[in-house]
Amino acid sequence: MNQIYIPQGYRPTLDAYDTQRAIAYIKTTFQEEFSSALNLKRVSAPLFVTENSGLNDNLNGYERPVSFDIPAVGMDAQVVHSLAKWKRLALKQYHFTVGNGLYTDMNAIRRDEQLDNIHSIYVDQWDWEKIITRENRNLDYLKLIVRAIVRAICDTNDRLHVRFPQLTVELSREVSFITSQELEDLYPAFTPSQREKEYVRQHPTACIMQIGGKLRSGIPHDGRAPDYDDWDLNCDIFFWDAVLDRALEVSSMGIRVDADSLDRQLRQSGHDERRALPFHKMLLNDELPLTIGGGIGQSRLAMLMMGCAHIGEVQSSVWDQDTITACQEAGIPLL
Repeated sequence: MNQIYIPQGYRPTLDAYDTQRAIAYIKTTFQEEFSSALNLKRVSAPLFVTENSGLNDNLNGYERPVSFDIPAVGMDAQVVHSLAKWKRLALKQYHFTVGNGLYTDMNAIRRDEQLDNIHSIYVDQWDWEKIITRENRNLDYLKLIVRAIVRAICDTNDRLHVRFPQLTVELSREVSFITSQELEDLYPAFTPSQREKEYVRQHPTACIMQIGGKLRSGIPHDGRAPDYDDWDLNCDIFFWDAVLDRALEVSSMGIRVDADSLDRQLRQSGHDERRALPFHKMLLNDELPLTIGGGIGQSRLAMLMMGCAHIGEVQSSVWDQDTITACQEAGIPLL
C-alpha cells in the first residue's frame, strides 16, 4: 500500500470552484513574480525526447522512463523526467546571453514514484535555466538566487491572501542555509528525511546544499544524476508544511556541471559510458554555456499555499484504491 497521512480534523478551506480559481491564480502570479526576479523568458518545451540524445534527466538512476517507438521517424522516444539538460542546450540554440534565462511549463510522468500525500506519477513544475559567468559558480551566488525564489514565493502567497482572504498559510521569508554534511553532523542518528524534517521544523524556510556526493558516513544525503547539477553547488528548498507536519521540498536546483565537475562526477558515479552521448560531449568540450537552473513544483506550491492535505486536491492523477478510499473517508477531495 502506498503511504498516506490523514491530518486530524482536516477540512478543505475552499470549495471545488474556488480551489480551481486559486490554483490558476497561484500559477499565473508566481510565473510573473519569479520570471521578473530572475530575468527569465518563457519558452515552449518538449514532452518527450529521443532515447539516444542523452537529454532525459536520469534523476536517481533507477527510475524507468516511459518509452515508445515512433515509426514515422524510426526512433524510440522517452517522456521526460525533467528538462534539466534540454534547457541548457536550448539556451545555446536560442542565443541567450549572460544574465538572461528561460522557464517553461514542464509536464512529466514518473512511473516508479512511490505515492503519498506529496508524490504523484504526474509531475508539473516550472523548469528554469539561466546563463551565468564562471565567477558566479560559487555558493554565495547560489544563495542569492535561492533568496530571490523564496521572495517570489512569499510575494505570491501574500497576493493570494488578498484574493482569497480565507487562506491563512504563513511562509517565512528568512532562509536558513545548511550543507548536507552539516545536517548529518547535526543529526547523525537520523535518516536523511528525518534530518530534513527536524531541521525545517526549527527553520521553517530552509535550503539544504551540496547533495549527491557521499557524506562522511559513506552515504549520500540523496541521489542526484551526475550530469546536470554540480554536487558541490546545488540545493533543495524546503518550507514547513504545518498541515502535513513535515518538511515540504518545493524546488531542486543548482549551478550546473562544467567540464571538470562532469568529468569528476561521471567517474565517481560509475557512468563513464555517458561521455559518448551528444550532450555530454558538448559539455566536456566546453561547448555549452555555464548555467544555474532548477525546477519548482507547481502542484506542491499550490497545495502548500492553500493548506491542502494531499497533492491530489490540486492536480488530476491516478491513485491506488486504498488512497482513494482513505481520502473519501477523511473528506479529502481528489480531483
